[in-house]
Formats: sequence, structure tokens, C-alpha cells
Amino acid sequence: MRFLTLALPKGKLFQPSHALLTKLHLQLPPALETDRRLIIDLPKEKIRILLVRPTDVPTYVEQGAADIGIIGSDLLLEQVRDVYELVDLKFGACRLVLAEPQQKKTVHRKLKIATKYPNMTEQYFSERAIPIEMIKLYGSVELAPLVGLADQIVDLSESGETLRANGLVEVDEIARCSARMIVNRASLKLEYPAIQKWIAAFKQGVA
Repeated sequence: MRFLTLALPKGKLFQPSHALLTKLHLQLPPALETDRRLIIDLPKEKIRILLVRPTDVPTYVEQGAADIGIIGSDLLLEQVRDVYELVDLKFGACRLVLAEPQQKKTVHRKLKIATKYPNMTEQYFSERAIPIEMIKLYGSVELAPLVGLADQIVDLSESGETLRANGLVEVDEIARCSARMIVNRASLKLEYPAIQKWIAAFKQGVA
């Protein structure tokens, strides 16, 4: 039996993704998020679910290990993967912003920018012909300007509360992001009827 494989992200997007799949009448195992299995087969629906780190979802889909994936558009913009981005799933809404301390210091050198998104940051400043020094971080980006590690940050913001709590203000909005359904290019051709069914289901589920 040919199963379609869906790469499901762990982390923040897991619960709304789970809710959407449940809405589409997938019989998901209880406590799926804490299940130690990384592959779950749903024979009735002919779906195989891979539980994957969000940053790895585009790789699984691009390389054909998964036919379909759910992923934040921030990672798609950052990684620039060769996949089809077909449905805006409407959840996980946030913005990629440039922010700095409220008490801004005068800078007489290259701006130091701390971020988890070096490619998008580089593109943003290159388009404005502003030279920068990039500092790649993996967490707590808001801390960087508070301890003098960076002048500004580029990071995701949902409500702006974390920025305000750390004395930071938004300077510019770089991109608006949300969860997206992505599809492997070859799979869309080879499994078109089955995948088209899920595209329609996802669209209906978020309508």
C-alpha cells in the first residue's frame, strides 16, 4: 500500500497542526507529541506521519523523504528550498522584525546584528547597502543587545511582549510569516490525485 508521507513539525506548530489534522478526521494516536515513535502509520487514511524538528521539515520534503510538510514560512524564506508552497494554513502567525534597545547608543562602526536568520538578515541589509557584522545565535536573541553583544536583532515577534519586556523597540518589519503546507515537486506529479485531495482538505480546513 502506497502511503503519503507527512512531515509534522515538533514545537510551537505541533498543537495547531495536530488540531488541523484532527479537524480533517485523521485518527491520530493519543499523546502524539510525547510519543517516542518518530514514524506513525495511519493505514485507514494511507498516511505516514514523520515527527520532525521544524528546521528539518523542508529538507525531508525537498529530498523526497516526505511528500507533504507543515512548516513556518520564516524557515522557507531563510532556507530557500526547492519545494512547492501551496497552502497558507493561517496559524502560527508572527512577524520577522528588526529591533533595538529603547536607549539606542551611537554606533561609529559596522552595525552588529544578532539573529537566527542570517540569510534573510543579509538580504535585508544588502538591499539597503548597509554594511553589518552578523552574529548567529540559536536562542535568546533579545539578550544580545542588552549585554553589548549586538546593536540590533532580527527575530520573530508574535505580540511584541518579549521585545518590550527586554527594553527593545521595533525598528522595521521584514516579513510576515505563518504556517504553510509544502509539497515535494516530484510527488505532486507522481501522486497528483492523492496530494490534490489533501491540498483541498487543508484549504477547506483553514477556510
